Amino acid sequence: MLAIFQKTFAHPPEELNSPASNLTGKTPKLPGETLSDFLSTHPDSSFSMNFADSAVLAFVRQESSHRPRMFSGIDGIYCVFLGTLNNLCDLNKQYGLSGKSSNEAMFVIEAYRTLRDRGPYPADQVLRGLDGSFAFVVYDAQTSSVFAALGSDGAESLYWGIAADGSVVMSDDIKIIKQGCAKSFAPFPTGCMFHSESGLMSFEHPKNKMKAMQRIDSEGVICGANFKVDACSKINTIPRRGSEANWSLANSS
Repeated sequence: MLAIFQKTFAHPPEELNSPASNLTGKTPKLPGETLSDFLSTHPDSSFSMNFADSAVLAFVRQESSHRPRMFSGIDGIYCVFLGTLNNLCDLNKQYGLSGKSSNEAMFVIEAYRTLRDRGPYPADQVLRGLDGSFAFVVYDAQTSSVFAALGSDGAESLYWGIAADGSVVMSDDIKIIKQGCAKSFAPFPTGCMFHSESGLMSFEHPKNKMKAMQRIDSEGVICGANFKVDACSKINTIPRRGSEANWSLANSS
């Protein structure tokens, strides 16, 4: 999968952008070039969706049952989901999807919409309730918002980086990330979630801040940043009021 979001609304962490990307022989590519590379790698099984100049989603149709991959779009919300949820049936009942033909991507869309519109639970609580191996990226075309998460077990892979124009690039294909982002990339941290408004946080340890650690590659060059939970730093929680109270991604308990 491949997802590219314009920097004006995605707001990726500044630490992902390595100064070395403009000093080494390989420089980051523009989003259109990275998309072409991805589609050419899977010419017979891939497709893409463009949302004006704001976002691009590309997906490779599942070719093996050993690596489940799903793509869904409902009412302007789109989700690429990698992996499986062992408790999908129970989750469907909890979110009112019982009796419907629903897969993991459709469930994530419904859970996201519930968080966005009503927010009865903190987002970290919802994600901790997912039993399985997963990585997903959600794009909300109505609000130009991005929501992504990677499971705690590390069975699925997700990488992110910065394109030549500052856009954030996400993919499970590290080769595509390296080609498109040069030195400005890193693995997405396990047990974490990212929202374009509230940034990166751990859903396993929601009360702790995230700390950026410089990544040094085999050539001794700074290559983006790894993000770790800072056990010594706590997030000051403030009760939500008004419309902000309905967006449970912005704060956690």
